[in-house]
Amino acid sequence: MPSPQLEQAMEIWRRTATSLAGKGVWESRLGFLEIWLSFTRPPSDVTYRPVAAGGVKAEWVIPPQAAEGKAILYFHGGGYVFCSPDTHRELVAHLAKAAGIQALLLDYRLAPEFPFPGAVEDAVAAYRWLLSQGYRPEGVGLAGDSAGGGLAVAAMVAFRYLGLPMPGASVCFSPWTDLACTGASMETKAKEDPIVSKLLLQALAAIYLQGADPTTPLASPLYADLRGLPPLLVQVGTAETLLDDSRRLAERCREAGVEVQLDEWEGMPHVWHFFVSFLPEAQEAIAKAGEFLRRHLKA
Repeated sequence: MPSPQLEQAMEIWRRTATSLAGKGVWESRLGFLEIWLSFTRPPSDVTYRPVAAGGVKAEWVIPPQAAEGKAILYFHGGGYVFCSPDTHRELVAHLAKAAGIQALLLDYRLAPEFPFPGAVEDAVAAYRWLLSQGYRPEGVGLAGDSAGGGLAVAAMVAFRYLGLPMPGASVCFSPWTDLACTGASMETKAKEDPIVSKLLLQALAAIYLQGADPTTPLASPLYADLRGLPPLLVQVGTAETLLDDSRRLAERCREAGVEVQLDEWEGMPHVWHFFVSFLPEAQEAIAKAGEFLRRHLKA
């Protein structure tokens, strides 16, 4: 049974949905940030250091006693339109602490200013940069939430196209993997999900794609050839419209011979990991994601 604190998380998502309704891109970005800064508290024992990663703005998130030679490359969510390291600093800091390694939180370019494939290009540039800094691919884990989770998978597909070595593992929280928005849960979970609707996703996809085919593999990795991807952990809530994006991704991975672990969390909303400061299920999920990365990444 979900914890009593879940209602507080649901209320934050409902308040966020209300603040975004009928707003333009810039107003929505500021409104989201204002709400997130009102309750997130990045750990004070973690070091946060800006860096240019292959020409892309980013931030090192370094927990105490971080192991050498390993790193997480993290892609924030926000529908390719919203969010930044400011909204995701707390989540990523807790993931870095759980994994015992530093994380590179990428401030990739957003639409509409920089539509598809800008985010994928930045992901590739940051990964190339990590390798140029001496990180071995098997010591790097890709991670992301929502659109960032989809971007993590799309980036690995791009790595294969470009002949780059695969990272050691990947972790996706509530990933958005189908920008065509065809999952049945778009309808069946519509009344349960307090923040993500099919209409919202379709609007964000249009802003990001700017006319590109929504089934293009580098935009929607659900339609990509997933052979050769590293071990993948997918965590998704049963109360979110994107549930079937995760289920179908896991199915496609198994069909491609990819080691995949799909964890469905009963009653959890979209990216409940955000609420790590007070939600026990968020704390447990991040701990499990950290353990997955510890197990699979090799310095």
